[in-house]
Amino acid sequence: MQLRFARPQDSQALLDIYARYIRTPITFEYDLPTPEEFSRRIASTLERYPYLAVEEDGKLIGYAYAHPERERAAYQWNAELSIYLAPGAVGRGVGTALYSALMDLLRLQGVKTVYGVVTSPNPASEKLHQSLGFRLLGVHRNTGFKDGAWYDVLWFEKSLAGYEADPRPVIPIGDVPAREVRRVLDAFG
Repeated sequence: MQLRFARPQDSQALLDIYARYIRTPITFEYDLPTPEEFSRRIASTLERYPYLAVEEDGKLIGYAYAHPERERAAYQWNAELSIYLAPGAVGRGVGTALYSALMDLLRLQGVKTVYGVVTSPNPASEKLHQSLGFRLLGVHRNTGFKDGAWYDVLWFEKSLAGYEADPRPVIPIGDVPAREVRRVLDAFG
């Protein structure tokens, strides 16, 4: 298993993973994006945050990325996480490795708090968050409508670092020293 940054040219392989979630409430996106749109999303995310992919025997089997939890400058020390796994990767520790590496990279950037947003019910994702030390922050009841049903969304929260009185701004992932990035990726890959 090798952990690396996703690349825009990975869009079709990542879409193949994501496609199995489109007709479920795990994502509230209604339609599968085009490869071009997905490629744009990867590139846009990588301008600021990590977008990780995990490869096994030359095939991508999962991915995870961070994105802004909210848009205002005062929220820059927060990030929301997303993760998607191929069927054969579920239950093998791949999700734990991806999320752990993602959080370590975010910590290096200066992110203080991360959030996981999980459609309920989703026992596998709930268990992943709880096993990694997230706490349930709250429930948004009947907040998403998909395929004829209303769904609750669980918000999980985890602190990554202390909350000093004068925090440094969060730095883009591209400004984190390459040796530190490599250390994290190697530790979980």
